[in-house]
Amino acid sequence: MSAQREMKEKNPWHTPVTIIITVIGVIAIVALVTVAVLQNRPVYQKYKYGIVLDAGSSHTALYIYKWPAEKDNNTGRVEQKHSCKVQGKGISSYADTPSKAGESLRDCMQEAEKEVPRKRHRETPLYLGATAGMRLLNLENSLASDKVFQSVEETLQKFPFSYQGARILSGQEEGSFGWITVNYLSDRLQQGLETMGALDLGGASTQISFVSDNYDGSESPINSVNFRLYGNDYNLYTHSFLCYGKDQALLMALAHQTQSGPTTISDPCSHPGYSETKNYSVLYDSPCVSDRKPQGAPATFTHSGKGNFEQCQEVVKSVFNFTSCKYSQCSFNGIFQPPIQGIFGAFSAYYFVMDFLNLTDTSVPLERVRENLIRYCATPWDQIQQQHPDVKVKYLAEYCFSGTYILTLLTDGYNFTSESYSKINFIKKIKDSDAGWTLGYMLNLTNMIPAEAPDSPLLPYPGYVTVVTVIAVLILILFIISLRPIWPTCSNQPQIV
Repeated sequence: MSAQREMKEKNPWHTPVTIIITVIGVIAIVALVTVAVLQNRPVYQKYKYGIVLDAGSSHTALYIYKWPAEKDNNTGRVEQKHSCKVQGKGISSYADTPSKAGESLRDCMQEAEKEVPRKRHRETPLYLGATAGMRLLNLENSLASDKVFQSVEETLQKFPFSYQGARILSGQEEGSFGWITVNYLSDRLQQGLETMGALDLGGASTQISFVSDNYDGSESPINSVNFRLYGNDYNLYTHSFLCYGKDQALLMALAHQTQSGPTTISDPCSHPGYSETKNYSVLYDSPCVSDRKPQGAPATFTHSGKGNFEQCQEVVKSVFNFTSCKYSQCSFNGIFQPPIQGIFGAFSAYYFVMDFLNLTDTSVPLERVRENLIRYCATPWDQIQQQHPDVKVKYLAEYCFSGTYILTLLTDGYNFTSESYSKINFIKKIKDSDAGWTLGYMLNLTNMIPAEAPDSPLLPYPGYVTVVTVIAVLILILFIISLRPIWPTCSNQPQIV
């Protein structure tokens, strides 16, 4: 027994100090492993999907979005996986043949079946949102609008997705969802940065949405939308102008020039040498101009061009009302608008028109943009056709008007100055996702943007590195100290010569 006691006393692993060091070391190792595991939790690449159909006035487009399945309401980014442009015009154009509205969507929906993994089909939400084209049709003929939606729903319900319905978005929704999209994609919401205003231009309507320090919603509550996103409150000014999309604005400009029912007009917004015969009944078919059709007009008129930017701008200004305003300040048509503030993202037709005209670079002074438009509009029609042989004549003939309209809308309509115009970014995509209202719409309906700030890692990165370093140094020191009892033994061993 005495020998065992003597061995125990000589064994350094049985001393109280060694036991304490060992316990502390084990705790330190466990803490190190725990911090490392929690900080670097693996993200498994499993995805969920959502589908949104944008039923616009001129065409319909399908967008498929995906996001990490484990992070629905946290930090997982929603990304655009696929897009498909539906062949033909928008669903509102099928008012006389509503059954074709649903049929037109079939090819893109079949693409969606292939793009979304089969095992995710039943849980993938499917939405259709209709904008200004269907707003106009609903105003003009609600029965036809209902039949178009019935056809669309019958088609969409045949596909193996979780169909969530089709409806007409209000102009306010379209504007605010577009604002959410551009700010979500640019990480401004999650990081709490200054937000970006949104400028959307379609065929039948246009929207402006931005946050202004000078606007609390009291002067014009109808233009106010409040959001709480990622723990921050946003009071958004937004307004949608029906009939002020580029296609309907063109009809209003032509209606202004044909008020007397002439057989020929010389249009300053068309290129010199351009000439085409047009039908009065087609021109005045839209609800935006139907009440202006001149009495006793001939069946057709000759639409010829003379390409004069200054005169074209005067024609464009005729579609706006800049005189009436019961508020402290207005944009046009008596609509309240606070002063322009911050940077803006301009998308949809804004981008496509200005990109065609090579005018998306807003570092170019506003006066230079104007000069470029003067030269472009004055270019003879045959030369324009030679320069762009692959562009359809219908679209090619409208770029002079569309460019002039965009410049006039921004400067005279929304009150952008030379300085604030330079803060407009003409954008098609942000991080491989199309700019537009569809992503914001899906995020809203699926509650994908948290009202509070998302979960962050256990520690910020510098703190994580510091904690790991301290624990590692502590473990090393404990290890060295634990070896101290055997140092004399090692130093007293005989050396072999």
